[in-house]
Amino acid sequence: MRASQAEPRQDAEATTREKVLELVVEQGPVSAATLAQTLELTPAAVRRHIAHLQDVGQIVVHEPAGPGQRRRGRPARHYVATDAGRAGLADAYSDLATHVLDFLQQVAGKDALEKFAEDRVDELERRYRPVIDRAGESRAARVQALAEALTADGYAATIRGIGSQAIALQLCQGHCPVQDVAAEYPQLCEAETQAFSRLLDVHVQRLSTLAAGGHVCTTHVPLAVPTPTRHPRTGRTEGN
Repeated sequence: MRASQAEPRQDAEATTREKVLELVVEQGPVSAATLAQTLELTPAAVRRHIAHLQDVGQIVVHEPAGPGQRRRGRPARHYVATDAGRAGLADAYSDLATHVLDFLQQVAGKDALEKFAEDRVDELERRYRPVIDRAGESRAARVQALAEALTADGYAATIRGIGSQAIALQLCQGHCPVQDVAAEYPQLCEAETQAFSRLLDVHVQRLSTLAAGGHVCTTHVPLAVPTPTRHPRTGRTEGN
């Protein structure tokens, strides 16, 4: 009787732990407090799941890089997923796809590979265009629509505001179904970035990719492009 009661509890624990991992993949770097609030868990429960995920090497504490990142006191820890943590979401056909592209490049050359990457994102762009256009003229709304479309395709996409006035957004993809392939062929990432620019009608900048070792694929999207103005005294052109 006791054993039969323990099994559902273990299943529930495993399901909750998987949700914690998925959220770290999607939103990392993310704090334990945010995980607890989002998943409606107690701090103790979150810490237990975090400890297990760390023990098995699926998440690690994020270490900010660069000067000025450390503060006095004991700042909250933020967690990101490791390659092992994302492995459960990996595409089972990555190896086959890589071999196919290897063969394509050997037989038809680099131009054929770049054409393949362009055709792939052209298809993505055709599917996403109506969804994003329905979001209206607001660039923020269009970025949100793009994030939702990417999530539906398995990219675990979220958006984050930059600056107190949210002058820009970061489009973050916590998972890439073709990550292993893109690591060998960055043309896929480059073509995708260009497609985002066309869909959002603004120049975007790819800051990091999972394929290149980043914790997420991050794309910077400006919400307002500065308009040049002339200083009333000097007459020099300045940006707003």
